[in-house]
Amino acid sequence: MAAINTVGRRKTSVARVYLTPGSGTITINGRKFEEYFPTMIYQQEAIRPLTVANVAGQFDIKANIIGGGINGQVGAFSLAIARALNEHDAELRGPLKSEGLFTRDPRMVERKKFGRRKARRRFQFSKR
Repeated sequence: MAAINTVGRRKTSVARVYLTPGSGTITINGRKFEEYFPTMIYQQEAIRPLTVANVAGQFDIKANIIGGGINGQVGAFSLAIARALNEHDAELRGPLKSEGLFTRDPRMVERKKFGRRKARRRFQFSKR
């Protein structure tokens, strides 16, 4: 089987994932998975699609992640893995979808507007 490549996005992060059958090694931007996502919470959230589909350790994952912060990058990575697993085996769509792993979180920071202090916050009004 050739490598399956998919894209996942969250906030301003973009994750490109290449899924190939293998021993379960995960490499992100040329670094080890545990080094890139140091906390257990982020690690568990990132590989949640693999644990839900019961395929942990069956695929090698190589990923390029750009933009955003660590939370957005974890969400983008997780979505990309879920999409890749769906391409590999369409039977996995049901369990992954019921866990909410196909939902693309569209929330992004609203841009700052002209004449305002922030996106919606106005400058303090002074009557006199």
